[in-house]
Formats: sequence, structure tokens, C-alpha cells
Amino acid sequence: MRLSTSWLAAAAGLALVAAATVPAAAQQSAASDAKAASAASSAKPIDPANLDTTCAACTDFFQFANGGWLKRTTIPAAYPGWGSFTELYDRNNDALKEILDAAAHGKAPAASPTAKVGTFYASCTDSAAVQKLGARPIAGERARIASVKTRSQLEAEIARLQGRGVNVAFSFGSTQDPKNSTRVVADAAQGGLGLPDRDYYTKTDSASAALRDAYVDHIARTFELLGQPSAAARESARRVMSLEMRLANAQMTLVEQRDPNKVTHIMPVAALQQSTPGFNWKAYLTRRNLAVIKDLNVQQPAYFVALDRALAEVPLVDWRTYLEWHLAQTYSPYLSAKFVNEDFSFARALTGAAEMQPRWKRCLQYTDNALGEALGQLYVEKHFTPAAKARAQEMVANLVAAMHDRIEGLGWMSDSTRQQALVKLAAFQKKIGYPEKWRDYSALPVRRSAFASNVLAANVFEARRRLAKVGKPVDRGEWTMTPPTVNAYYNPFQNEIVFPAGIMQPPFFDPDADDAVNYGGMGAVIGHEISHGFDDQGRQFDAQGNLRDWWTKQDAEGFTTRAKLVVDQFDGFVAVDSLHVNGQLTLGENLADLAGLTIAYAAFEKSLEGKPRPANIDGFTPEQRFFLGWAQIWRELSRPEYARLLVSTDPHAPGRFRTNGPLSNMPEFAKAWGCKTGDPMVRGDSVRAQIW
Repeated sequence: MRLSTSWLAAAAGLALVAAATVPAAAQQSAASDAKAASAASSAKPIDPANLDTTCAACTDFFQFANGGWLKRTTIPAAYPGWGSFTELYDRNNDALKEILDAAAHGKAPAASPTAKVGTFYASCTDSAAVQKLGARPIAGERARIASVKTRSQLEAEIARLQGRGVNVAFSFGSTQDPKNSTRVVADAAQGGLGLPDRDYYTKTDSASAALRDAYVDHIARTFELLGQPSAAARESARRVMSLEMRLANAQMTLVEQRDPNKVTHIMPVAALQQSTPGFNWKAYLTRRNLAVIKDLNVQQPAYFVALDRALAEVPLVDWRTYLEWHLAQTYSPYLSAKFVNEDFSFARALTGAAEMQPRWKRCLQYTDNALGEALGQLYVEKHFTPAAKARAQEMVANLVAAMHDRIEGLGWMSDSTRQQALVKLAAFQKKIGYPEKWRDYSALPVRRSAFASNVLAANVFEARRRLAKVGKPVDRGEWTMTPPTVNAYYNPFQNEIVFPAGIMQPPFFDPDADDAVNYGGMGAVIGHEISHGFDDQGRQFDAQGNLRDWWTKQDAEGFTTRAKLVVDQFDGFVAVDSLHVNGQLTLGENLADLAGLTIAYAAFEKSLEGKPRPANIDGFTPEQRFFLGWAQIWRELSRPEYARLLVSTDPHAPGRFRTNGPLSNMPEFAKAWGCKTGDPMVRGDSVRAQIW
């Protein structure tokens, strides 16, 4: 799954880790890795073998806590990186495979969730049928593109392809109105690129130039697979790259999009039509079944002005070539082996993964993408107990109470802002495990021997489902992650924190671990998501999820001054080679880590009140084990290519800095480990960040 380049799309789920942490084309295959993951699940909550005691905790806590693991761990060939999240993701895959194998070979009623996921998964694992079809599943779509002869037909084809999950020209979907959270509006945003972000087209360094060359080669090879002669394929690739460069240069950066006010422009359809006179918005909206809407959100109005010019000035042959490329790029993973292999060849350039994951793992991920809540329904029946949910609910309640205490005790915040913050905290919606109401997939047709057609049908179903929400009441029970997902998120539009069942497992939450480890792991994860409601983006939304300034000017300035210390700190970290972490891009996640750890530690200390002090374990105090619990969830290794991809596009910093960055700002950490002023893990008073 690609990282979204749209803040509004991303804001629907401010996640703990990037959506792209485990690319579909880059997951490990060796049986020995699965055995290692299984062994890890039964290991001690804090395994002394994972430590590197030759490195002082006050010098580099990430190395101290994870150095033993780093030394003996290698990244599996089909993964771009490996760490706690991927270890748990891999264990979840084994559990999901059992469910899907049983569903694929069972005899459940045709309309049941079991039958739907079983049929979809079986159509994917039937590699012989997929191979026999070759590129025929997209032949009809290609023929329609080839028939485009006028601008009107081009606009119609753009609408058609967008409705089939193909990223062309711009993104179009639905969102809650940022300034009126009771209604859903249509949402138009920049899009249409084949590389991960606009910066891949605009950067002039040698690595970026080499990747662009590799992308052009990849496009050309794909056109050859579709039947073009070599010279014609090269020319087609040139046309695509030229058009995408033009689109990219008109787009906002990821950092610019972090300001929700810069991507919120509710405007009448008539006003949009006036600013882009060449594009027939009435016809477009009619094709998307939205002819009756009067207004919509246009995230980047200037981009649509530039797109309107490009539609007028770029030759139709270039546009047809561009559309055919994006169709092929979208559906190559679901076609015959030569397309799958070519798709992976470029994924390897982006991530460094050396092998493709086995087909069953790819099919599992595709099934989760298409029928995630149907699969999730089967998953929670087997792997998420009522007791686990109750324990998680108790922990969430404790962390919310700790955040309440922190807000009440803030010396830099005025009473008027404080009261609004407490109202917002009290209004948090808390979702744990799985939705209360499961999504209805009855309108999605799934056939046994038509995998690519099933994917297309799923894309059509999802596009229609999203646009059907426009003009209707907001569904506050909806989830944007599936239950097996190893992640969590905060949604500012609904002021909610969401913890899928998939993350409620070791090393994040371990029922056999002591409270110190669980508060340092899952407790800090919960605190992280709570804190997103008050980070540089989330703080701009009120208790009902409206984009509204509820801060006094003085308090807002105080927050910004404190946040700038975090920006400067992370700007100084070198992620790979000479490439630094982008402190502004990662600010929201870094603030959430710092605040989340702070309130998790407070909640843990409060849980000890009135009880006998817990004994040390393996020579570590409860406070020390709290911080070890945090560090171990961020242990990770990344290939250089993948590290460059993430530092360019991911709003999360690398795990080493997510560990050391917030801890070096916490006096509680220094006290627990006996760190002194001047130690690398202790930031001086003039640069130490403390907000919540």
C-alpha cells in the first residue's frame, strides 16, 4: 500500500507506523523465519540476550536495549526491513493463513463472510488460472483507453479509471467536512503519480536521478510486455515521465500538507468550474454519481488549475499512454508471472528487497485489502478474546486518566485552553479490537477463477462505497484499519483512538509480562494515539472533530515554541548516508511519542500506588523495564533503499530515533538509569522538550 500524499486522507488515520511498513511485494518467505518468529512469541518479555551491555544506557539506549538483537538478526531476503512490527505481522500471517485455507476449502453459504474471503483467496492462489489469462483481464480497459479521441472522452476515461482504483490525474473520494464534522463531502486532491511522492520527481541528487531512470526503464519494459516494440515502448515511457514531471511540479510537498488549513477549501462546484474552465465538472460528477452535490473540498486548488492547463496542452497521445501505464501499474501484481516479476523488479529498486514473498502471503494481503472486515470477523472469533478486550479497555481508561492529570497540571497553558482540552479528552471515542457493526460485502461479486477481475470488482465496490457516503450522516462506527492490522490510529475528524486486535499481542501487549513492560509497550502505544489529539495537527480540531482554533494566541505560541525544539532535535538525526530525518514532516509522530511515553509512565507510576513495590527482574527495576519495554517495540533493521524511501515519505522517524529522541527529553528516564547532565541521552535544559 502506498503512503498517501494527501493530508486529509492520512488524517483519517494518524497511525503508529507507516502504512507502507510492509509492502505487499516485499515480505519474507523462508520457513526458518516463521519458526524464528514463533520462537520470539514465547520468549521472555525482556530477553537479556537482546541487550548490548557494552554500550551504556545513557549513551545510546536503542543500542543498549536492542544491540544483541541487532547483532544476530538479518533481514529476510523478501523484506525491506525487519523489526518488532514485522515479526508480529508475520506471526499474524500464519494465523490468517489457517483461516483462509479453511475458508477456501470449506462449504460455507455463498453470501457468508467465510465464502467471500475463501473464494477471493482461492482465486488468487490458483496461479495456473492467473497465468493462463495473462493480461486479458485488463484488455477491455486498454481498449477503452485506446478509443479516446477527444478531451471529453479523456475526462470520461479519467473518471472511469478512478472508479476502478487507478491513480490518474487526481485523487477523488469522500471525507468529513473538516469544519462541519456532521457531514460527509466529496474530496478532490492532487495525485496521478507513479513514484511515491512529488519529491521523487523534483530532487536533483544522483540517487533520485538514478531512481527516475530506473522508473522509466520499468515503464518501458511493462509496455513491451503489453506488446509494444522496444523503441515504441521507450517512447511511451518518455511520454509518461514527461507528463508525470509536469503534474509533480504543480503539487504541494508533504510538509506543506501537514497544515490542515492549507488543504481545506470547501467551495461550490460552480467556483471550481470557474477556476478550471476547461474541465467539465458537471459531467465528471455525474459519472461519479454525484450530480446533485453543490460543494466539495478541493485540497489544492492551484494543482487543479495546473491540471486543467495540462489537459489542454499535453497531446492526447501522451494522455492515452499515461492512462494505459497507470492501468498496467495498478493491475500488474494481479496478472501473469511476467507482469508480477516486472512489478517486483521496480519495488526492489525502491525497497532493496531481494526476493518476492510467496504467493500465499501476497494473496493473504490482497484478501485483507479487498475484504478486510470479512476476514477480520473470522480472525477475532479465533484470536481475540473478551478478556483481552477488557484488559485493553482498562489500560486505555488508565492512560486517558493520566492525560487528564497532565493537562490539569500544565503550568504553561491558560485555564480557558485547558478546559477546552479537557472537554476534548472527555469526548474521545475509544475503539478496541474490531467494529461493533461489520461491513456488508453482499454487493461485491467474487468468482472462483477470475482473480484480477475480483480485484477490479473490489476496487469498484470500494470506490462506490466511499462516494456513496457523500451527503449522508457520518458513520462514527466506521473503522479505517482492519482487525488483524498490527497498528493503531487516531482520527481527528471523529476524535477517536482505535486499536485493532492485531496489535494486542507481544511485544506490545503480553499477558504474561509484568505491568512495567506492558505500560512501556502497549501503554505507550495507547498514549501515543491519545496524544495525537493534541499534536501540531490534532490540536487544531475540537471535541466534535471540527477544524477550529480553540487555543488562546499565547497558548498556541507556547505550544509552537516547545514543538520547535522537537523539530530541531530530529532535524539533527542522520537516517542513512547523509540524509537527515525531516523534523517538520515527522513532528506529529515525534510529539505523540514524547507525550505518549510521558503519560504512560505517569499511568504506570500511579498503578503502583498503595501496592508493595514490584521486585527487580533480571537486575532491572520496574522503571527501567518500562523503558526497555518501549525500546524493544522499535527495534528494527532497514535496507538502505528502504530507509531512503521512508525518510522521504514517512511521517514517522526511524526506530532508533523514536527510541532515543523522546527518552532524552525525559527526566524520568535519566533518573531511572542514573544518567547525568552531559550524557548523550540527556538533553540540556535549554533544548529539552516537554509539552504535555
